[in-house]
Amino acid sequence: MISESDLLAKVPTQLFIGGEWVAAENGRTLAVNDPSTGETLVDIADASVADGVRALDAAVAVQDEWAATAPRERGEILRRAFELVRERTDEFALLMTLEMGKPLAEARGEVGYGNEFLRWFSEEAVRIHGRFGSNPEGTGTIVTSKAPVGPSFLITPWNFPLAMATRKIAPAIAAGCVSVVKPAALTPLTTLYFAQTLVDAGLPKGVVNVVTTSESRALSAEIIGDPRLRKLSFTGSTPVGRQLMKQAADGILRTSMELGGNAPFVVFEDADLDKSVDGALLAKFRNIGQACTAANRFLVHRSIADEFSRRIAERVQAMKMGRGTEDGVQIGPLVDDNAVEGSHELVSDAASKGATIRVGGSIPEGAGSYYPATVLTDVTPDARLLKEEIFGPVLAIVPFDTEDEAVRLANDTEYGLVSYVYTQDLNRGMRMIEKLQTGMMGLNAGVISNAAAPFGGVKQSGIGREGSFEGIEEYLTTKYTFVPRA
Repeated sequence: MISESDLLAKVPTQLFIGGEWVAAENGRTLAVNDPSTGETLVDIADASVADGVRALDAAVAVQDEWAATAPRERGEILRRAFELVRERTDEFALLMTLEMGKPLAEARGEVGYGNEFLRWFSEEAVRIHGRFGSNPEGTGTIVTSKAPVGPSFLITPWNFPLAMATRKIAPAIAAGCVSVVKPAALTPLTTLYFAQTLVDAGLPKGVVNVVTTSESRALSAEIIGDPRLRKLSFTGSTPVGRQLMKQAADGILRTSMELGGNAPFVVFEDADLDKSVDGALLAKFRNIGQACTAANRFLVHRSIADEFSRRIAERVQAMKMGRGTEDGVQIGPLVDDNAVEGSHELVSDAASKGATIRVGGSIPEGAGSYYPATVLTDVTPDARLLKEEIFGPVLAIVPFDTEDEAVRLANDTEYGLVSYVYTQDLNRGMRMIEKLQTGMMGLNAGVISNAAAPFGGVKQSGIGREGSFEGIEEYLTTKYTFVPRA
């Protein structure tokens, strides 16, 4: 495997505008840190608002030309990018571990998952179609066709640096849209390396532009307010998404919002306990709990709650914490000290209101942004962590007595991204599909994400879908033409 220093030397550190790597207008830089040590990995260009406008200028300049490019050509570029990412799996995985902290094995898993969006949308590029047929009155022909929605602004989060980039960039490319991509300042290196990979795959200049910045709010507001922009896609917190939607309203922008979650993990009395425990650990501790799909509230039937809690605590106690590059590590550092403080604050609040800390629950001494895998039982209804998204390795268990109570507790949140249900009763499982207010569900499954599946939520968890057939529709507009019969 490539050394850390050699890998960092390969990663571009400038802005990617108009197919060229360029310095920030004002020469400023920002540091990207290793969360396992707090030390700087590398300094990168820190874009100004003017740099953001430059990037949009470059994208707009080639929109018409890119929209006219043959769908097969767009698909082939994505397919070549897929092959290159697969060849560079070890490099992308190590890079994500360095800048975000996740264990290397999980980072490799993200490369495989994120790369599938390139393959999926390479195939969807040639399947964009409309329809043709007589109107009901028989007086003419209805023709519908699809066209790219236009220049797009894609804002990606820090927790899945490759997958969130490919999940937005790939359908935009496939649909014929140009874009400006703004990765999170905490984990921008993976996106920069992916941009270089797109260049290596033959992507024309200006189709994708990448700006990294510490002035996210001002730069985003300027781009969103530009009348040339036609599409905004954002993955991140609900409060930020709400503000972006307000800004997008002035331009009547097409928006996709994948926002916060508060996922319930419901275990009924007839569930396979071994599979339930395995699924719970996957749903909670994937990405060190830093995922919008992470299970937040573990609702367990009272008759099995004690045994479930005992097994979970035993497994969590054995989890190894350390730098993501170390063998056997399951809990790496959180992304920064703010994330540590946020998790600990929620744990402390729950404990002060009567919850029992079975495992973990304290901030370790030493360098790095570490927080141990933590298990809480006897969590009371007024605990903040039952209402707020826990973006960390904290598992909170709440007992219930009846199916109706489980449904009420599961739906008692403003969020509705994903839910998890464990039961061996098929009829009950079907009832949960109907009754739980989430855009996605794992039925006897702790991991649900797939490039071929529509990802998205309801209520305050967002609008629109990413991945699947629906994903490319977010970047297309429908045109209707009426042709009278002669």
